[in-house]
Amino acid sequence: MRILILCLVTALVLPRYASAQTPASDWQSLFDGKTLGHWQSTKFGGEGQVKVENGQIVLEAGKTLTGITWSGAELPTTNYEIALQAMRVEGRDFFAGVTFPVADSFCSLILGGWGGTVVGLSSINSEDASQNETSQSREFDLGRWYSVRIRVTPAKIEVWLDDRQIINQDVKGNRITIRMEMEPSTPLGIATWKTKAGSATFACGACERRSSW
Repeated sequence: MRILILCLVTALVLPRYASAQTPASDWQSLFDGKTLGHWQSTKFGGEGQVKVENGQIVLEAGKTLTGITWSGAELPTTNYEIALQAMRVEGRDFFAGVTFPVADSFCSLILGGWGGTVVGLSSINSEDASQNETSQSREFDLGRWYSVRIRVTPAKIEVWLDDRQIINQDVKGNRITIRMEMEPSTPLGIATWKTKAGSATFACGACERRSSW
């Protein structure tokens, strides 16, 4: 299965992602550039506005979380990969909280949380991204695109940022969960915290049929 989810958030130009890894014909678009389709504004409470404008899904900063959640066809839960580009437009907290399936559970990748710099997975053995072994600190520039890749297999969760691997987390022997606040993002979603952000080429495909990154 090949699935290409084009989530265009705020003012951006769609980059040519798929051609670098896989022929475009192998991907199925889940955003038509005109309507939200099977994407829904996530009901966090206090969320900012979500709309389609000029071929883009726009997520405005909310009082707390703002996001979109997939409500369409069932997606893979293991042996798959996700790729996206994300940009912090305004604000000082996480500009991409990507929630994704891990077998019969879920996990969230946080980029720029806890005041703007924390990166990590929430949660590992009940410890969130600011506390567990995946936690790290990185500076993120306003208005700059960052390329993100997530691979989920029965053995590991792996994450690349701008083609550099930053997370290599064992799944076996660890309890993988999400923070309670992120439950509305399941099964697949992206969210921000008091931050306006951009995201593009949100893509998902089966690992075993993909070439290595």
